[in-house]
Amino acid sequence: MLTLTKALYEKIVEHARQDHPDEACGVVAGPAGSGRPERFIPMLNAARSPTFYEFDSSDLLKLYREMDDRDEEPVIVYHSHTATEAYPSRTDITYANEPGAHYVLVSTADTDDAGPFQFRSFRIVDGVVTEEEVEVVAEYS
Repeated sequence: MLTLTKALYEKIVEHARQDHPDEACGVVAGPAGSGRPERFIPMLNAARSPTFYEFDSSDLLKLYREMDDRDEEPVIVYHSHTATEAYPSRTDITYANEPGAHYVLVSTADTDDAGPFQFRSFRIVDGVVTEEEVEVVAEYS
């Protein structure tokens, strides 16, 4: 299960809405080994595409060095889908290289009449996708 604060949830959704019609992407880092998402890090979609996202390689290298210096790891890797449901595509699955991370997808398309977005979390390990429950809390206990 992914547990995150309402503030982080809202930041991820807002980033997805701001970058629409292009896909948004980013990371939420947390203390290494804690599994707790804490530091919101929106990234630039280097592909600038409504159907694909790509982290800029130099930005990603800088981010990993910074996380290493802060003893952090990526707890959430997120991106948006602008015209389809919030479910990992084949490309998303291929590029999922953080087996300990929660892969969050936000759809800014109204695909299920449930409103203007979907927010879902998945574990992706060795090409296997498993959806997990999302719990939004006011703050961590």
